[in-house]
This record gives sequence, C-alpha cells and structure tokens, in this order.
Amino acid sequence: QVQLAESGGALVQPGGSLTVSCSASGFSVDNYAIGWFRQAPGKKREGVACITNHDRSKDYTDAVKGRFTIAKDNGKFTVDLQMNSLRPQDPGVYYCATAPRFLTAAQLCTDPPTMDGFWGRGTQVTVSL
Repeated sequence: QVQLAESGGALVQPGGSLTVSCSASGFSVDNYAIGWFRQAPGKKREGVACITNHDRSKDYTDAVKGRFTIAKDNGKFTVDLQMNSLRPQDPGVYYCATAPRFLTAAQLCTDPPTMDGFWGRGTQVTVSL
C-alpha cells in the first residue's frame, strides 16, 4: 500500500530556512516522479518542486527558484524540500504527492495528480515574525 507522510513543518521567521521531508512506504521514491505542493488558505493547490525518478530532472515554480531545493534520498525512502530565504508568500500546507505512471517533473508540478495520485496529509509551514 502506497503511503506518503510529510513532516518538518514549523513556524519560521521571514528569511529563515526550513526542510520538510516526505517519507514513502509501499513503493520506492525512485520509481515515479514525486513532488511537493502547497496550498495557502483560499488559494488553489500549486506545484512547488518536483523531481523525476531515475534522471533526477527537477522542476520548480518560478516563485521558489533559487531558494528551494528538492532532493531524493533513496536509502531513506524520503524526498526533502529545503527551503531557504522564506518569504511571507510561502506559508501553507505542504503536501507531497506521486502518481503510478510516467511523468516528467514539469508535468507533475503543472498538473497535480487527482484521480490516480497518492498524497500525504500535509505539514503546515508558517512564515511570520
């Protein structure tokens, strides 16, 4: 059974850093593209950073390029999102998700899987003084 679980969400000051982690069970994080998404109150869920399986191609939404880094750790079955220089626009519930089919990182981030996707329950990231 495929399960994803996010952790690491916290309250961070603007300009601070935080790493959130997605732990996978029931499949290898190297089998499919996997991504991080976020949803702020009243806003649509958006793709933040995604990574493909074998070649590790990555895609980032423009708002986080140069600040966020997605990385897989196959040995730990985790996908981490390192977030630096956090801004007031970054808060939200951060989810990781994957789908059991071939997707490029850009495809996954642009069109979050709904019908066949596997999602975690999310972890809250708050950016405030």
